[in-house]
Amino acid sequence: MIVVTAPMGNIGSQVLVNILDSGERIRVIARDPSKLPARVLGRVEVIEGSHSEAAVVAKAFEGADRVFWLVPGDPRAPSAEAAYVDFARPACEAFKILGVKQVVGISALGRGWPEDAGHVTGTLKMDDLIASTGVSYRALACASLMENVLRQAALIRDHGAFYWPTPGNLKEPACATRDVAAVAVRLLLDPSWTGVDIVPMLGPEDISFDEMMTIISDVIGKPVQYHLMSMDDLKAMMIQRGASEGMAQAMVNMMTAKNEGMDHLVERTASSSSDTPTSFRQWCEDVLKPAMSA
Repeated sequence: MIVVTAPMGNIGSQVLVNILDSGERIRVIARDPSKLPARVLGRVEVIEGSHSEAAVVAKAFEGADRVFWLVPGDPRAPSAEAAYVDFARPACEAFKILGVKQVVGISALGRGWPEDAGHVTGTLKMDDLIASTGVSYRALACASLMENVLRQAALIRDHGAFYWPTPGNLKEPACATRDVAAVAVRLLLDPSWTGVDIVPMLGPEDISFDEMMTIISDVIGKPVQYHLMSMDDLKAMMIQRGASEGMAQAMVNMMTAKNEGMDHLVERTASSSSDTPTSFRQWCEDVLKPAMSA
């Protein structure tokens, strides 16, 4: 049996849809099962609640041998460690007690970075906690997700603008969630792998925000300008939108580390590029443009 957490999220929903026809028994954990698509509800077992709760994961993991694990990173949590490590503690206890064999988790690039990197540091500590349980674990170490651009779709559409605290000419890896989901599905449907490993999710090439805006402008037929914002403005914006002081600072620490080269600690290989083949232009054509037209 496969258990899918965060089944209505961007990655989790794609994982779920892509394993529905696999012939595997599937169970999902959902806070609000009524929000699951109708085509899914009749084909999976649903455990209602949060996968941060001991009673919920104990029920969900009973009889399961594989788990897709994703922590949404609650912006109201007091810190990144609370949002990722503390969130995962009940599940890790359940992994040990209930005999889960394989876990595929959504993680981040940054292993080996010497400074606190906020969300990334919390995520990597969570990976270590999962690995310590004895399960076979694959951490899908994601670069920045292309889907993050969607958060400013209205600004792009209405004002031809995009704001972020990264130098416009800095080239960094970026990947599409559909590629991450595809790798997760491949691993979930393969019972043969063992041990603990990291799978880098780098996208097909490094790309700068200036290059991204040029591509977006071309795809949507409207000029879009990149604007560099300060880290102070990023933190203030997050707090204004309801984030805690700790989580807002965690975002600043993560973005500072990315700007200083954290995402380049992993060397790009032919395998890492082929695992995540979607180019930013293709993503804009397939995802951004339709979203802006909806």
